[in-house]
Amino acid sequence: MRKRLIPFAYATNVFEVSDDFFKKLGIKTILFDLDNTLDPYTVSLPSQRSQDFVKRMKDLGITTIVTSNNRGGRVNTYCKALGIECVCLMAKPFSFKIKRLLKERGFELDKTILIGDQIMTDVKAGNGAHIKVMLTEPLDTEHEPFTTIINRIFDRPVRKKLMKKGYLRSWRELL
Repeated sequence: MRKRLIPFAYATNVFEVSDDFFKKLGIKTILFDLDNTLDPYTVSLPSQRSQDFVKRMKDLGITTIVTSNNRGGRVNTYCKALGIECVCLMAKPFSFKIKRLLKERGFELDKTILIGDQIMTDVKAGNGAHIKVMLTEPLDTEHEPFTTIINRIFDRPVRKKLMKKGYLRSWRELL
């Protein structure tokens, strides 16, 4: 199994992850994928649970930024309503834009985690940038854009193999 496909941690969804996980790792920055990580693709404004989660992270002193492959429109509206920054057109699975963001902001690699629902984009990009990556299950797979549907065709067998070989370590195991 290629190391670039193996996430640091796994969670069913980001909302189940305890504050202690982030504290123990010394996380100061979270880079989020938006679609199917914070909210489904069909949602224009942040859900209450996304608002609550981001508030919890702010209360912990953690900077949260959405890093999306999408164009600005919906992502900007969503993030403005959530009160956090976003960076669009990230070109994941390539990591050069994430590396540039980390360098420009002075974010420490060992204190940054990328959280997303796709192995072929989020996990590869985060690992390529040499930061921790948490893989989640997608929140909604019924209403996805065509490119995501294609990615899931490649994602599913890799995810099964990671699970079978014990490479999807629950965040709880890392506490």
